[in-house]
Amino acid sequence: MLKRFARMVKALTIRRKGAPIRPAPKTTLTTPTLKGACTYSNVKAILSKSFDIIFRDFTIEGQQPVKGHLICVDGMVNKELINNFVLKTLMVQGNHPVLVKVTPSNAFEVVFSHLITNNEVKKEALLSNAVDAVLSGDSVLFIEDQPGAIVIGARGWENRGVTEPESESVVRGPREGFTETLRINTSQLRRKIKSPDLVMKPLKIGEVTRTDVVMAYIKGIANDKIVKEVANRLQAIKIDGILESGYIEELIEDVPYSPFPQVYHTERPDVAAADLLEGKIAILTDGTPFVLTVPCVFVEFFLVSEDYYERPFTAVLVRFIRQFGVVIALLLPSVYIAVTTFHQDMIPTSLALSIAEGRQGVPVPALVEALFMEITLEILREAGLRLPKPIGQAIGIVGALVIGDAAVKANLVSPIMVIVVSLTAIASFTTPAFSMGITIRLLRFPLMFLSGIFGFFGLSIGIYALFLHLCSLRSFGIPYFYPFAPGNLFDLLKDTLVRAPWWAQRTAPRIFTNPDPEYSSSGSLKALEEEPS
Repeated sequence: MLKRFARMVKALTIRRKGAPIRPAPKTTLTTPTLKGACTYSNVKAILSKSFDIIFRDFTIEGQQPVKGHLICVDGMVNKELINNFVLKTLMVQGNHPVLVKVTPSNAFEVVFSHLITNNEVKKEALLSNAVDAVLSGDSVLFIEDQPGAIVIGARGWENRGVTEPESESVVRGPREGFTETLRINTSQLRRKIKSPDLVMKPLKIGEVTRTDVVMAYIKGIANDKIVKEVANRLQAIKIDGILESGYIEELIEDVPYSPFPQVYHTERPDVAAADLLEGKIAILTDGTPFVLTVPCVFVEFFLVSEDYYERPFTAVLVRFIRQFGVVIALLLPSVYIAVTTFHQDMIPTSLALSIAEGRQGVPVPALVEALFMEITLEILREAGLRLPKPIGQAIGIVGALVIGDAAVKANLVSPIMVIVVSLTAIASFTTPAFSMGITIRLLRFPLMFLSGIFGFFGLSIGIYALFLHLCSLRSFGIPYFYPFAPGNLFDLLKDTLVRAPWWAQRTAPRIFTNPDPEYSSSGSLKALEEEPS
């Protein structure tokens, strides 16, 4: 029993490189039994079990009648395009000068070269690729039962229009955001970066879902070692399905048990384009508006695109307020617990008397008091997110007011604790990135426990451990805590704590682009050279 339990814990805690995760069933297109000839009968035998697959048989009236077969998925193709530019051309226009020369022997080449007027057409000789094309939304045309198919790009389905992203709203800046359609997302990046050096490499991840993924980078700016490392990690993913970019984020990050996010995600095309210009790699996933960018650094999660659209003095002020809010969100409850429990002599006498008067009658220590309020706040926040928006806002406001007032009147918590928790909650919303905001909320609890047990000594130990962990992290070989560790005063003053004017930012961050010997010796890019791919 103990050995079985140990094996279970090992399977749930240790990430093995290259090990399949939730492997696909044996009926997928990778099995040898489905690698036959690419013919109409073979494809029909695979897809005929589904009612939404359309099999259109017709006759091409050429010099000799030739049978044609079109396969597509109902609801995933542009029917108007298929009817007007494929079926109508091959079936109705019998007096077409090329059509009258069609015979069974030359039909495939004539149809491909002269009769299909769609701009996206290619030949396919593999059965698995033909089936994959049908299921991806393309139309596949067969001539008789001859091997080989013509894949016609005629995808067309209902999709959400380009709207402003709710998770990254700005006062000044573009109002467009990524959508769930991959081709719309790639086109938005092309509109931002009209350069032939913008490379987009397609991938398919997920043995069952066959999710389309695109890796985008700017050749000449992005570091070739990092590009290769990202491609290797994406190709090494062995899983049955990818439904959102969060799957990929968790499978390619360096340290899976770190509380800090090591892959940045965004809904804004301008943010993704700016990251590409800095030498990063963007990972676009079909079916989600969130685009991943790697490598990333810690300070990136506290920057917003609006910082670069306003004048630098405004950006410096807003960044200072945001950084101060992060410190309050992380440390304020812990500092209050440590002061009221162990270090009352560190605060002025009048303030200490006021705190003692407010805590008079409270039956629990400050740690339990803070935990009660923080957990209540997290429950209200989660309830507000899951309920419909009008009801959720009302629940959050009314719940906080009613519970806070009732808890004070019942002497369960002190008034100043309500103020501390309220300030902490407000300050936590200053973190622009939702993933980093969750991390700040998570780290708040162990720091509270350390402060409640050891006072400022425990809080110092917790902060020291966080800094050690941040300095040890890497994101695809890049130091996660850059430019603080390793220190780079120029980048620190250029675009970290403050933002220098655009005319002063003459170079992109070199840490993401060409290898720098100074940082290679400290492990920034040396890790990619030493670790096997």
